[in-house]
Amino acid sequence: MKRFLIKADRVIGVVGDWGLIVSGILILIIGLLTSYGVGKRYIFNNPDPYTYELSIIFLVACILMAIPAVQWNRRNLRVDWIVSHFSQKWQNIIGEVFTTVLALVFVGVVIWKSWGIFLYSFQVGQTSQSAWQEPLWPMQLLVPITMAWLFLTLISQLVHAVTHLIRGTTREDTRIQV
Repeated sequence: MKRFLIKADRVIGVVGDWGLIVSGILILIIGLLTSYGVGKRYIFNNPDPYTYELSIIFLVACILMAIPAVQWNRRNLRVDWIVSHFSQKWQNIIGEVFTTVLALVFVGVVIWKSWGIFLYSFQVGQTSQSAWQEPLWPMQLLVPITMAWLFLTLISQLVHAVTHLIRGTTREDTRIQV
């Protein structure tokens, strides 16, 4: 079981890192597209209708691809003012187990509903209402894919949190080093 967890953690980490790299590249592309659109509008007095829409598409993709890696690296925002008044054991139960289970339920619902939205969009050939009228299903497919990756990340973190509670060790001790 330990070997499986080591391999799973390695894969989750590597895919998350690639998601962050792609997100960074998308941010660069957004900056270039925006500069191009602004230059074309104000220098050449010829606005481009596609740069804004592409920037929005890339921004959504950037955010979706970064979320699993942010969770994996535990860089998400935590407000633990109330939890900090509990004992260390209850802080771990609430902060590591309970919130992870709640996140799993929420992400599971997002996967379920977004998959249905994607299937409908794909089946009817839904397009945007812009001048470009690009198909919507590729971006709608990105939601369940990235949320499924977040789901796997949360499952791994839940396994580590439960291991932490059973052994009475810290989170850093139970995180399998890869």
